[in-house]
Amino acid sequence: MKFVAGGLIVALMACGVAQAEKLTPERVFADPDLSGPIARGVKVSPDGSAVTYLRAKADDQRMTDLWIADVKGGDPRLLIDARTLAPKDKVLSEAEKSRRERQGVQTRGVVDYAWDDQGRFILVPVEGDLFLYRLEGGQVAQLTATPGDEIDAKVSPKGSFVSFVRDDNLFVMASTGGAERALTTGGEELKSWATAEFIAQEEMSRPTGYWWSPDETRIALTFVDQTGVDVVERLDVNAVGAAVVRQRYPRVGRPNAKVDLYVADVATGARTKVDLGAETDIYLARVNWAKDGKTLYVQRQSRDQRKLDILAVDPATGAAKVILTETSPHWVDITDDFKPLKDGTFLWSSERSGNRHLYLHKGDGTLVRQVTQGEWPVDALEGVDEARGVAIFGASKDSPVERRIYEVSYKASAEPKALTSGGGWWRVDVAQSGKAFAATYQDPRTPPQTGFHKADGTRVRWIEENPLAAGHPYQPYAARLREPSFGTIKAADGQDLWWSMRTPPGFDPAKRYPVIVQVYGGPAGALVSKVWKSPEDQLLLEAGYILFSLDNRGTPNRSVAFKTAIDRRMGKVEVEDQLAGVAHLTSLPYVDPARIGITGWSNGGYMTMMVLTAENSPYAAGVAGAPVVDWSLYDTHYTERYMGTTADNAAGYVDAEVTARLGKLKPGVLMIMHGMADDNVTFDNSTKAMAALQGMGTTFELMTYPGLRHRAGWTQANRLHRARTTLDFFERKLKPTPAP
Repeated sequence: MKFVAGGLIVALMACGVAQAEKLTPERVFADPDLSGPIARGVKVSPDGSAVTYLRAKADDQRMTDLWIADVKGGDPRLLIDARTLAPKDKVLSEAEKSRRERQGVQTRGVVDYAWDDQGRFILVPVEGDLFLYRLEGGQVAQLTATPGDEIDAKVSPKGSFVSFVRDDNLFVMASTGGAERALTTGGEELKSWATAEFIAQEEMSRPTGYWWSPDETRIALTFVDQTGVDVVERLDVNAVGAAVVRQRYPRVGRPNAKVDLYVADVATGARTKVDLGAETDIYLARVNWAKDGKTLYVQRQSRDQRKLDILAVDPATGAAKVILTETSPHWVDITDDFKPLKDGTFLWSSERSGNRHLYLHKGDGTLVRQVTQGEWPVDALEGVDEARGVAIFGASKDSPVERRIYEVSYKASAEPKALTSGGGWWRVDVAQSGKAFAATYQDPRTPPQTGFHKADGTRVRWIEENPLAAGHPYQPYAARLREPSFGTIKAADGQDLWWSMRTPPGFDPAKRYPVIVQVYGGPAGALVSKVWKSPEDQLLLEAGYILFSLDNRGTPNRSVAFKTAIDRRMGKVEVEDQLAGVAHLTSLPYVDPARIGITGWSNGGYMTMMVLTAENSPYAAGVAGAPVVDWSLYDTHYTERYMGTTADNAAGYVDAEVTARLGKLKPGVLMIMHGMADDNVTFDNSTKAMAALQGMGTTFELMTYPGLRHRAGWTQANRLHRARTTLDFFERKLKPTPAP
């Protein structure tokens, strides 16, 4: 059942790479998208009869429309044309801009949508206003038209209501239209209702602050008080002018927002406060309703993140009881793997065995059985078929560089059954019934392809086939793609470190080549996987570089031992592992050890600066994008999870700080890049490094981007400039010989 598009590449390569076109920076950042028509935001309709997804316009990959494909067949069709609904020159509110930044939204137009549970209509936010698409009749109705932005919009479980947050209050209205009704009043920026605070959105993957009960009679909602959070003043420097932003940013060891939880009666608005315990300095991690709506489940995480409790709450009184506790001497990760079942039991994932696995518990928390086991981790619980008693999950069971979809019985001991093939990376959206799923597959030779599948994995139809064939945007350049190689080296503690390598077109192993190491290296992501890589990477290959990446200890989707090797000592084992990767590189006869560069963004920018300042650093040049240079300048939940606080781990913070090491940086080998409106890795990280380097008289290069944040808002022109600047820097420092 493997999706194969690589045969075309092999055939084209037989004709010789000289016959294929070379990619240029101008083409990489032009329309249409070189990766082809990729289905994003894929969702199976509640009844399993259709699949909806977002698709970029052919003439503007920054704008996405809503499409639908019927399971029974026929061509996919456009449901919502963003251009017809999106107001021109609409300026989004700061709350919506921040929300998009936290979620990494890179497009405009239709960027999100939600089905009702009966599959009758789809709620579509478009640039701050709400629209409802009714499948019967195929008509779109505009529900709101206000100066403010309606954010975090939802359809109630039975489809009777639409809800949204505006100006820090929660509103509901009938899905048939009509007047809206404020369920809360008095909300303001620092004391808001039904919102997810900065930390929840940025670090906890909790983008919402309210949750409907299954019978639509109640809503659990947060009240967030940020008055105790420090104000971090930062400049938003734009192309014209600058603004001082007084951002509530909770830095290491400082106060977080105080989050309370209530249950509101939808009919009357009356609220009952949930008892979250005497300790208020906690994190509200997750909220779920039982299938019958009689119990509200709340996940409460301690400030040091070494303990996570699941509370069973009586929504009528707010009384709570701890039914399950997870502890760790390192940290307890937050996931979306809690799944209440109709019979009152629930599925849960835990790392108590040394790898993340699935467990079945009774409603009171009593363990029924361990569902999966082995020396591999479950990545995510994707869905459940309760009729068959089957859990559907994603895992890199065979290798950390591949991801497949599996099913396993949770009613009896059984081995997982693979539903998808190996050799690449799979993502799925499972139907509510668990009896079908939409799956997207990719590998280094196959752009993302989406199909609809039966429960046994059989593909029923393509949703977005996206074959790398004649007419595909990348087809003229495909013959210059080379198959990447993968392998492992040993870390100092004996654990396997996976690496990947790509060589330039026309590669001759008898010659010596410069190398650019692409690094991230942090707990939020891994780079070494069998996926379709950004066409932007081909620009570096075309310029004559070998590309190399290594996932050091501390990166995700591995064992507890592998992930927690960085505990209280960030910047130590990661640097050791990256240096071990370079030692492997320099042992290869076709690598020039004097011409090795490195680049990364965010944590990758941090890693770039850390390895450039290592003792006897083997790197000749590095481009550090939006780097953290001092972890005390970063936020609470992320940093304290791995480092504790400066009060209890002062030496660890000193050892992990870039600026303390800058005396070892060779002149002229570093370029720093940073957006000048970054509200995640704030710009003062880079200015601190700039001041230190200038104070030492050490030369470096700098490229700043007015008005740009950490992720969102980057235009094709900005990205083109960044790519050209990077290419120019490495060309001057590493002097590659371009590929033929």
